[in-house]
Amino acid sequence: MTQQPNDSGRPDSGKVALITGASRGIGYGIAEALVARGDRVCITGRGEDALKEAVERLGADRVIGFPGKAHDEAHQAAAVDRTMEAFGRIDYLVNNAGTNPVFGPMADLDLGVARKVYETNVISALGFAQLTWRAWQKDHGGAIVNIASIAGVSASPFIGAYGMSKAAMVNLTLQLAHEFAPGVRVNAIAPAVIKTRFAQAIYEGREAEAAASYPLGRLGVPEDVGGAAAFLTSDQSDWITGQTLAVDGGIFLNAGVH
Repeated sequence: MTQQPNDSGRPDSGKVALITGASRGIGYGIAEALVARGDRVCITGRGEDALKEAVERLGADRVIGFPGKAHDEAHQAAAVDRTMEAFGRIDYLVNNAGTNPVFGPMADLDLGVARKVYETNVISALGFAQLTWRAWQKDHGGAIVNIASIAGVSASPFIGAYGMSKAAMVNLTLQLAHEFAPGVRVNAIAPAVIKTRFAQAIYEGREAEAAASYPLGRLGVPEDVGGAAAFLTSDQSDWITGQTLAVDGGIFLNAGVH
């Protein structure tokens, strides 16, 4: 991807990304990576104030924010329309918005909560993909990155609904990769524990203990996922589609025979 400097001296790729759930955490880390290489970006999120702060940090000359709930179909359509209006194209879609409002065994899972998790984590991703496809990618190509989780490819005690939804994201990636080829590549990233507010309950007060189980000796940070997303939306990954990349610090290496 050729990067041309603009008048400010910053690189300008000429590409545009729409990233959901990106006012902080993993989504923000991805936005930061794409802006750094020269992309223009629209970020979405539920909190208007948090979005404004994120836009200011990332650079209002390159980034716009659009508040709303990811599972709201009207918000999905309006976010895509606003991105097209502001930048004229959507080369990359990153489906990062997600929720995990319940912690406990599957036997006690409230089915209404399960439906909410699926609406936010899976159905919204499909909705954004459909809209982005129609608005730009069908005729011009591009790439989609779905943020899954290692919880979607293994048993996930006490976060089963979340794990089920992320398994669905992995399969959604396969379906879209097949249907959207050859013009649009669709891949997923499956992170392990990333140090964000979303995952804070998992490691807070016991980070050293939690990190000790990772062969690479630390928990992940948003920049780790940002780098992977930048790769999967670059020319260097031009022959990769339908894949789920584990960004997990080697945690799955511990699943072998000991």
